[in-house]
Amino acid sequence: MKPFLLLATRDEDAAADDEYQAYLRYCGLKPEELVRVRLESGPLPALDLADYSGVIVGGSPYTSSDPVEEKSEAQLRVEAELSTLLDLIVAEDFPFFGACYGVGTLGLHQGATIDRRFGEPVGSTEIKLTAEGERDPMLRGVPHTFDAFVGHKEACSKLPGHAVLLASSAACPVHMFRIKNNLYATQFHPELDTDGLITRIKIYKNAGYFPPHAAEQLIETARQSSVTEPMRVLRNFTELYAR
Repeated sequence: MKPFLLLATRDEDAAADDEYQAYLRYCGLKPEELVRVRLESGPLPALDLADYSGVIVGGSPYTSSDPVEEKSEAQLRVEAELSTLLDLIVAEDFPFFGACYGVGTLGLHQGATIDRRFGEPVGSTEIKLTAEGERDPMLRGVPHTFDAFVGHKEACSKLPGHAVLLASSAACPVHMFRIKNNLYATQFHPELDTDGLITRIKIYKNAGYFPPHAAEQLIETARQSSVTEPMRVLRNFTELYAR
């Protein structure tokens, strides 16, 4: 089997490594089947898509809709590199899955409006599939309504006409969409279980997602949550596209 490629952008080793382990676990892959490139640490190396089964973009502390003058040099470089790579991915309809940051990257690339109108606080939220989502193979086995962990400052407020809406929440109208046949993005985090969310709450306590003093309450609420269904999306992706 050709490996999948995970493009990561988390500076903190603990967060980056925990994310990688989560993708291995819920995609059902071995380490040699998921090649990780940490874009925040250096330029994207030359890639040949033919060497991979698919591309996954993990979550990120970067906020796509921030003014350009507020973005770091690393973020601007990463955004430019991902945009260039997406030119190829979209042209080939090459298997792509982006979680959270994927909405900003794929969405902006395809003409979506990404802004701060529909951010959601850290924690679990109820997601509902659309009629198209019910029929989409990436959501095979996922119930019509399920809980998922979220925590995002920005979201998609308007999809381009050629995108297919697959899932929404009461507070965020675009939680999952598809471009062409094989390009997907979710706003929720299908790789996050309770332990993973708690790890990120601790690491990003001072990153502006929530008041620092609220961290312990968020951790306690996370422990009381039951999030078991979103992970099926990742296994569906690898089962559909492994080659």
